[in-house]
Amino acid sequence: MENGRANMKPVTGISQVTCTAPVNIAVIKYWGKRDEQLVLPINPSLSVTLSQDQLCARTTVAASADFKRDRVWLNGQEQSVDAPRLQKCLGEIRRLARKRKHKDERAGDLLGSCVHVCSENNFPTAAGLASSAAGYACLVQSLAKLFHIDGDVSHIARQGSGSACRSMYGGFVEWTMGRLEDGADSVAKQVAPAEHWPELRVLVAVVNAGKKAVGSTEGMQTTVKTSALVKYRAEHVVPSRQEDMRQAILERDFQTFGEITMKDSNQFHATCLDTYPPIFYLNETSKHIIHLVHRYNRHHGKIKAAYTFDAGPNAVLYLLQDDVPEVLALLRHFFPPSSTNNSEREFVQGLPDANRKDLPAELLNSVGLEPSPGSVQYIIHTRAGQGPQVLTDPQQALLDEKGWPKKQN
Repeated sequence: MENGRANMKPVTGISQVTCTAPVNIAVIKYWGKRDEQLVLPINPSLSVTLSQDQLCARTTVAASADFKRDRVWLNGQEQSVDAPRLQKCLGEIRRLARKRKHKDERAGDLLGSCVHVCSENNFPTAAGLASSAAGYACLVQSLAKLFHIDGDVSHIARQGSGSACRSMYGGFVEWTMGRLEDGADSVAKQVAPAEHWPELRVLVAVVNAGKKAVGSTEGMQTTVKTSALVKYRAEHVVPSRQEDMRQAILERDFQTFGEITMKDSNQFHATCLDTYPPIFYLNETSKHIIHLVHRYNRHHGKIKAAYTFDAGPNAVLYLLQDDVPEVLALLRHFFPPSSTNNSEREFVQGLPDANRKDLPAELLNSVGLEPSPGSVQYIIHTRAGQGPQVLTDPQQALLDEKGWPKKQN
């Protein structure tokens, strides 16, 4: 992988690029738009970009004068190319290519060509794990490289999926709210690189990998229309909370980082409950994980783990490297894998599993939950990671040398 310009190898008149892009999980949540068409948020947000070694989208884009029309495949299934947000991203990239044609003839070479796009995720799609963020960041990065567009393109990714703009950078990233009517200043900016906090670890507890009942776009629209709490949050809570979180990251202050992360997750889901009719993204297992984290922290007298939940029931736990063995042991004890889960996949995936740790009876009694076998399907152990990457090995492309998917369902 490399961050530089793609290795463009025309094959039978085809130009092709393959990229990967990461998932990001917000610690200050984005929920609600002030402009639906431009995808402008009602408040700023801040997230952690997760390592692509465990969670990423991969996209190959190809352009050729021989293609009859634009076509898109996602996870082996052809999708409608008429989706408004997809068209926005394609249109913006082509607009920039036309604008820069007089400066760089390469940008204009492909303007008359249709594109084929093939993308896949290595994690559940539409399950509240930021699949759209990774997917649109990957699409925009790939198209930008294909059309030789340099510089920040997070404002284009934003128009595909708001949080996708944050997946355009690695480490710790904020999405500025912006003030301009055209949204030109509503972009993503890196607060700190992934290497800034090497001890930080992330455990993603997958509770339900299925598609959520209420999609994020629909949920946001209803919340903005009906919730008084979301308006108060945007105007009176998030601005100072955003600054406090930025400072906690720069100082590697896990106590403040953890407290704000949990409070902001709770408030986000409170706005969902304040929506009319209410939206329920958390399930009983989600609530049990919340109880476990608070009781675990109370037992130790400080914050050693912090939860956050996006628009779904799956828990994302932030913690420091030294505490991974104990927290994993707690999750194994109270949410043990079922025999079915064991036969299908490893319960803990990702980074090398920490050494097993025996839990003292005092700690188990402090948590005091009834074990719930099979309620957590599996756990992904990861860390902060880099932004989008370019793949130069043709074997990693999802399209063949003629621009067609190598795999189709």
